Amino acid sequence: MLGWVEVALRSFVGFLLLIAIARLFVRKPLGEASQLEFGLIASVAVILAIGSIQLAIPIGYLLVALLIWAGGAIGIMLLSVKNASFRSAIYGKGIPIMKDGKILEDNMKKQHLSTDELLRKLRGKQVFQVADVEFAVLEGNGELNVLVKKEQQPITAKMLDHQVAPIKEPETVIMDGKVLHEPLATRGLNQEWLKAELEKMNAIVENVFMAQIDEYGQLTIDLFDDVLQVPQPTELPMLEANLKSVIADLETFTLDTENPQAKKSYNWCAEQMKQVHENVSPFTKV
Repeated sequence: MLGWVEVALRSFVGFLLLIAIARLFVRKPLGEASQLEFGLIASVAVILAIGSIQLAIPIGYLLVALLIWAGGAIGIMLLSVKNASFRSAIYGKGIPIMKDGKILEDNMKKQHLSTDELLRKLRGKQVFQVADVEFAVLEGNGELNVLVKKEQQPITAKMLDHQVAPIKEPETVIMDGKVLHEPLATRGLNQEWLKAELEKMNAIVENVFMAQIDEYGQLTIDLFDDVLQVPQPTELPMLEANLKSVIADLETFTLDTENPQAKKSYNWCAEQMKQVHENVSPFTKV
């Protein structure tokens, strides 16, 4: 066999093997991989790369090396998932670096963490003042996770006892000019509804690069032609405006009528509509 043909075949098979082996690893960003995981993955890639061009190495030797390295890497990952003790021995545990707002210098020395590096990691978490930190832990992969003090945490709707609309995952229903039927069915909608909504925006499926249904059930689109302006959804703003209009009309009727019974009825209806508006407003103010 010609040398270049053998190199091509080995490279192609090695490429396929690398894809297959990579699919068996735990899915995580490369930055979250531990030193051990990164080393094992790199070793498998190096074996496949060297085996592709070193024709003097028999195929059997490459397969044995690949089986040991790839099998060992996958075995370690599977055992670490099932056994907490093994996981701690291989990857280590999180080490507190700050506790009760105080820096633990001894733990920093054990982890070879300098003050400059601690400050850099804090800045990476949008914390620029050490005094704002209540607790910080250095994870096994070198990432620093930070809990800031209560007074430094952002205000949430729960703290204010304020009702907000629930968040629902947006569904992409058109991609590259093609309708995706499964996301539509997930929302209980069909292609006829989609076409009707597109007609309101003077658009057709073939001209839409991407379309999504947001958490409020509104359709937003992006066209292939970026010059064209897409009208924004108006259903929720119109509902908000109509509710306010009804409340204003009822209050006007209350003031205009001289009939005590009618005045009482109009006022009661206005109060009920205000309650409805208060309950609905978290959904309409988007």
